[in-house]
Amino acid sequence: MTTATVTRSHGMGAWIGFVLLCNAAGFVSALIGGDPRFYQELAQPSWAPPPWLFGPVWTALYTLMGTATFLVWDRTSGRARRTALTIFGVQLAINVLWTPVFFGLHSVGGGLVVIALVLVSVIAMLVVYARRLPLAGALVAPLAVWVAFATALNAAIYALN
Repeated sequence: MTTATVTRSHGMGAWIGFVLLCNAAGFVSALIGGDPRFYQELAQPSWAPPPWLFGPVWTALYTLMGTATFLVWDRTSGRARRTALTIFGVQLAINVLWTPVFFGLHSVGGGLVVIALVLVSVIAMLVVYARRLPLAGALVAPLAVWVAFATALNAAIYALN
């Protein structure tokens, strides 16, 4: 993304704000999430990634989500903007719940329900963003792929435990 793209209307500060909002949501979720050792004690499928990978992946995905949301906010208005930002807010709120449910409550089944809701809401966000601004949809696509993977991983862990 070029500076010209970022500064089109609202400036780089707004873009940084959206990126920080998304990453702060992930950070707060991790802070209140509970004991990460719980994950390591669970039986896992052979294709489960190492625990250290989740932090960098989520940071990158939250950054992409923040950028996409900034673009939608910056380049749409009225009902289109309100709809997109409402779906974003709902998705982010549900997303924040997964870590406390899975790690804090030690609920693999509850985590599976929450991550399935995250997947549905991310797909809804992707569709709405793509209809309004294809680039924003493309920026959210990696999040949808990762959450689909995370849902499959959570389901596999549930089945094994």
